[in-house]
Amino acid sequence: MKRTKVSFSSGGLVLEGILTIPEVAGPFPAVIICHPHPLYGGSMDNNVVYSLSEKLTQASLASLKFNFRGVGGSQGEFGQGIGEREDVEAAISFVSTVKGVDSKRIGLAGYSAGAGFALPAGFNDDRIKALAAVSPPIPMFDFDFLKICPKPKLLISGSRDELIPINQFLEFCQNLPEPKECESIEGADHFWWGYESILSVKVTAFFTKVL
Repeated sequence: MKRTKVSFSSGGLVLEGILTIPEVAGPFPAVIICHPHPLYGGSMDNNVVYSLSEKLTQASLASLKFNFRGVGGSQGEFGQGIGEREDVEAAISFVSTVKGVDSKRIGLAGYSAGAGFALPAGFNDDRIKALAAVSPPIPMFDFDFLKICPKPKLLISGSRDELIPINQFLEFCQNLPEPKECESIEGADHFWWGYESILSVKVTAFFTKVL
């Protein structure tokens, strides 16, 4: 796999990211991965983000992980969710122009608050063909737009997630339209330590199937 440091602009700011592309012949489907909440230590170096990026590329999908504004080498400061959604839109525009990426097969994944920032942007963007939410913080963000979302969507959470009661997660999933996949991983908590491989295999299988 070829791993490249990249930068792209978002609302006058410059954001940093890492683009990973398989070394066989393309073009490839691509998945943008959005990290957890910037104010609670979230970054593109997160264990879940890292694992997803690696597994996607092993399956011959390109991936982009990036730091939201104010994180790491990305300019600016926390944008109260509004700026972060703008960052997601900028990442979609960037990936759509990357040589070696099939611009008609782009997926969007968010972990924890990253799902809260990313999915509303991907919901209305025709360039995004599929959505994945890992540990979506349903009590803290409004995900009701997914109830009218016709795109393929994966929601996955741990049975021991202390931020998202599993019953609430499963009830929300029941009210979503097809096509959908909803999974609860037995034993995993919100941080997925020790369960990264199981998670990344399931998310990668979803995107491989729908992109």
